[in-house]
Amino acid sequence: MTPSASPYKKHNSFVEIRQKKPLSDARARIEKVLADASDMGLGQDAADLVRQACRELLGKAAAPKPYPAFKLHANVIEELDRLEDSELPRYLHYRYRYEVFPDRKLLDAYPPCVQIEPTSVCNFRCVFCYQTDAAFTTKKNGFMGMMSLDLFKRIVDLLEGHVEAVSLASRGEPFVCPDIGKMLAYASGKFLALKLNTNASLLDEAKCHAILESGVATLVFSADAAEEPKYSELRVGGSLEKTLKNVRLFHDVKEKHYPDSKLITRVSGVKFPGSSGLDEMEKFWGDYVDQVAFVNYNPWENAYEAPKNDIETPCSDLWRRLFVWWDGCANPCDVDFKSTLSVGSIKDTGVSDLWRSKGYEKLREDHLAKKRSAHSPCSQCTVV
Repeated sequence: MTPSASPYKKHNSFVEIRQKKPLSDARARIEKVLADASDMGLGQDAADLVRQACRELLGKAAAPKPYPAFKLHANVIEELDRLEDSELPRYLHYRYRYEVFPDRKLLDAYPPCVQIEPTSVCNFRCVFCYQTDAAFTTKKNGFMGMMSLDLFKRIVDLLEGHVEAVSLASRGEPFVCPDIGKMLAYASGKFLALKLNTNASLLDEAKCHAILESGVATLVFSADAAEEPKYSELRVGGSLEKTLKNVRLFHDVKEKHYPDSKLITRVSGVKFPGSSGLDEMEKFWGDYVDQVAFVNYNPWENAYEAPKNDIETPCSDLWRRLFVWWDGCANPCDVDFKSTLSVGSIKDTGVSDLWRSKGYEKLREDHLAKKRSAHSPCSQCTVV
């Protein structure tokens, strides 16, 4: 038992984020949404939720005690600023559920966010990542693979109209997947908060166009340093020179061919011993992206081997997101990268049925009853 383990607050885990674009206060647009007397095209229950979100944002309604009122963080305001007025109700419905439901332990039929991994394979072996676990990356153990285009299309079809936040990334590097371009094309225009995470090492001009034509809302380049040898010591297998070249290429393609693109670009690193300072990162990367950020380090690369801790706070991700691996396996957590907590397969079961399945509900109940220790790797994990 490790009584001194510190909880890791995964949500809003930015150590700091710096943004180029001046942000609006969004108040007038929120007022306009609240004043709309129609159902906003969402259905009555969803529209009522959006109105509650607006009232909390505008200080016209208090959150139920002891919870804080819904608010928009700086990175969220930038996302909101790039949406059309007609899209705001859909976005606020998603964001309110994403921010508020995990705190208040509320659920509805669908997860606020779904992460889909096009592949579990990665070409890097970053020191803070579970790709360093040989039992995970050894092919014969069955964890490595590529999602088929047909399965991806099935997942997108199940999510469209029900989930706005879809991230293409989890255990692997998306651009290792040979069908990633076709996947991006199929997802185009179907989600307001489509996000893609990449180490940028495999980008070329064709991939840049595929991203920019797809409607990706946020593109995150993962990098933790602004100089060598820091970069390659952390991102083992990578080259700072090559990554910079590809990030610059994306910037140039976007500026030249898509001057009206609303896509947000971010360089985001893990705050880990040996990483650069944010001032250095902003100076090095800032000309090529909209945002530069660091997230706190979470020791997930060895969760199965870590000693049990005494953390009893429920994991917020149980109310926030669902993970779907390359083979259709649905998992509540990416710290559990070997899927010991899997709730089934999306090949056999719909998203809503997985989200509200007996296995998922039992896991939530045990977390609420301060019984994280009944599940591994929950018992060793620090995410709350």
